[in-house]
Amino acid sequence: MRIWSVHPRQLDRQALVACWREALLAQAVLAGRTKGYTRHPQLARFRSAPDSETLVGAYLTGLADEADRRGYHFDRTRITAPARPEPCLVVTDGQLAHEWGHLLAKLERRSPEEWKRWRDASPEPHPLFTVVPGPIADWERPGTA
Repeated sequence: MRIWSVHPRQLDRQALVACWREALLAQAVLAGRTKGYTRHPQLARFRSAPDSETLVGAYLTGLADEADRRGYHFDRTRITAPARPEPCLVVTDGQLAHEWGHLLAKLERRSPEEWKRWRDASPEPHPLFTVVPGPIADWERPGTA
């Protein structure tokens, strides 16, 4: 499961679609509708907030907004608690940089044009996140990202 902290506009098609799918799975886990992935470390940041279902709904809304911008159709009716994504969760600059490096490596292999577009750019956070100084998140698994 990869729920990117990176802004959806910086994701290639494959990453955006996969993130949508995995965030829908996260929504189901947080709502107690599935037995799988209940201990997945990336869910920690949503679980730590008082209204995790609304937060994951805001995250999904941010993804759907980007899909709309690109002319894709993500079924918004699948978002159980839709909300506008406003910065309310924290991501460290170390975590964002870690994810950015991982994303660029993926782009270089599967989407060379996107890699050329973003290789000299800095990562931007998903609209749900505010960036603060700090290391990679303690829930991250650097070798498996």
